[in-house]
Amino acid sequence: MEHTYLCNVCSKTFKHLRYLKAHQRVHTVGRPYCCDVCNKTFRYAGSLKVHQRVHTGEHPYCCDLCHKTFSTTRSLKVHQYVHTGERPYRCDVCHKTFSDTSILKVHQRVHTGECPYCCDVCSKTFSRSSSLKVHLRIHTGECPYCCDVCSKTFNRSSSLKLHLRIHTGEHPYHCDVCSKTFSNPNSLKVHQRVHTGECPYCCDVCSKTFSNTSHLKVHQRVHTGECPYCCDVCGKTFSNFTSLKVHLRVHTGDRPYRCDVCSKTFRLLHHMKVHQRVHTGERPYCCDVCNKTFMQLKDLKVHLRVHTGERPYRCDVCHKTFSERNKLNIHQRVHTGERPYCCGVCKKTFCHTSSLNKHQRVHIGERTYL
Repeated sequence: MEHTYLCNVCSKTFKHLRYLKAHQRVHTVGRPYCCDVCNKTFRYAGSLKVHQRVHTGEHPYCCDLCHKTFSTTRSLKVHQYVHTGERPYRCDVCHKTFSDTSILKVHQRVHTGECPYCCDVCSKTFSRSSSLKVHLRIHTGECPYCCDVCSKTFNRSSSLKLHLRIHTGEHPYHCDVCSKTFSNPNSLKVHQRVHTGECPYCCDVCSKTFSNTSHLKVHQRVHTGECPYCCDVCGKTFSNFTSLKVHLRVHTGDRPYRCDVCSKTFRLLHHMKVHQRVHTGERPYCCDVCNKTFMQLKDLKVHLRVHTGERPYRCDVCHKTFSERNKLNIHQRVHTGERPYCCGVCKKTFCHTSSLNKHQRVHIGERTYL
């Protein structure tokens, strides 16, 4: 007759007395086995033996297919699901499957909202211990992952991995529509919204939508007036770093964009692209009314006022209206008396360049009308 041994606390039964004694340590909190290296204690001799492999680096269990080694049979078993595709553990709520019970347990916190790991500094809670460990580096300033190329440090290994692609030029993520490649999956996801037109981030003030959070954040400064980026030279402030970077070229004289045809240089890439239309003859903006074409969108917008009769610029003195700001600026010289254009021969001044050009013909003897 087979003997069974009963636990007096939880009534669980065991075939062998030694199994019962080992089990009873669950209730007594006895941990008689101690690691000689780090003094961590264990209830079972087997658990201590497995733990010691952390210090020895021993990996006695090997995968027959890829020869990867593991310190425990359980780790090997979970790994083998990579080759078989088996995911035996299923979530009861969303039916998502997993290869390991521990991963399923963590996943279920998505549904329960459980966040058992709490930061002692700011009380922020997390669903997994690894997330808490990474978060704590915000408070400690610890950045244990270092780039071998430029020595820049990071607080998580994934950030270092992404950073290294700057040096290697690796772009493993590929857009199926336009074949553009990216160094990280998030950049690809944001890029794909160019093709889908998806703009999931909405401004609470004006309801304008954006394809990514950074663009929304910069836009919101239009409403708040926040300009956190300041020029060290002239003190001018900007709502985004890119605008500050471009502005600094005013002081440095840097003009990094060069036309391949005439070698003219520009501070902005956009300005160079527009300029190149002088050489190509491209006029991509067309009036729907008269089919007149333009090199720049702003020129088309001004032209459309010919058809709409819109004159949005008004003189504060005489209330005369104009279709272009430049025409208003010239008109205002009638009231201010400003005459900024001067003849180099007789020093006579004029309020606009066309009048100066006409006057200069007097000196060169040119007669326009015969």
